[in-house]
Amino acid sequence: MLRFEVSVEDLLRSRFALSPALDLCLLLRSLAGHDRPLPRAWATRLRPAFERLRRETELDAALALQTPQGGPNFVAPPPRGLNQTWADDLAMIRATPLEAARHEFATTATSPSARDPRVRAVLDSTDAVSRIAEAMDQAWHELLATDWPQLRAICERDVVHRVGVIGEHGWATTIESLHPSIAWRAGGIEIGHFPQVGNVRLAGDGLLLIPSVFVANIAAHLEEPWPRTLVYRARGTAALWDEQATVPQPDALTALVGRARARLLLALDAPASTSHLARTLAMAPGAVGDHLAILRGAGLLVRARSGRSVLYRRTPLGEALVAGSG
Repeated sequence: MLRFEVSVEDLLRSRFALSPALDLCLLLRSLAGHDRPLPRAWATRLRPAFERLRRETELDAALALQTPQGGPNFVAPPPRGLNQTWADDLAMIRATPLEAARHEFATTATSPSARDPRVRAVLDSTDAVSRIAEAMDQAWHELLATDWPQLRAICERDVVHRVGVIGEHGWATTIESLHPSIAWRAGGIEIGHFPQVGNVRLAGDGLLLIPSVFVANIAAHLEEPWPRTLVYRARGTAALWDEQATVPQPDALTALVGRARARLLLALDAPASTSHLARTLAMAPGAVGDHLAILRGAGLLVRARSGRSVLYRRTPLGEALVAGSG
């Protein structure tokens, strides 16, 4: 069992962030068979490009650095906040000193694939960092960039939901909601059935919480340069993978507010942006914006900013209306 010792000061300094680079690494690990497989439709769509990148770029060198426990820090640098972009991550990767990268090579490049002559030539080269960074940049643009706005919206919705839970129920309830194996006990966070064991003091630095659509269960960063970090599966991930999922449309709610507004209210089981709702419901963004404004004016929705996005969520009145229509 892993336990984080948490003080009041730690809670005050705890925060959320998004990590494009971490999600790229998790996606690559899944495609390479190191982690839980992707849903069949996603794997079928992405695997041809993944295999081509392995043949045509230095991606195998980046993959050789992944271990059952994780990968090197320099290919997934700690994010600064909710506005983190792939460009931010890539700049940090490219700025890694060669000696620092080689130190991580020594501890992570231990699999049989790391002894492949083609991989070894990259890892032993004086421009290893730039070659690995270029391979990851190509992987980003060919495997993840197209889907990232939707995935980012899911993670942003998750953060808005968690912040709401903090305000309504406190940190203990919020932390325990991240995963069934997490419990708040005696002023600390305990994670059962975890590969790492022991007690970890946050020492007043707070906890970094990162939602992800690709993490299998729960993951942790315990060593520098990362702050103490928990990576958890974002709400809405299951619906993302379930391509057959549909939004119900109760007749009573439709009769009251109209079909389009009923669909929007029902889709807002977690906070969402106009663009995310438009993609999810196959509606024009302008029409979505108009309907949201009407619902907000009726007191059924409120909006709040999260990073670069404005997210809408149901008010207690909106929740009661949806609950009464089921």
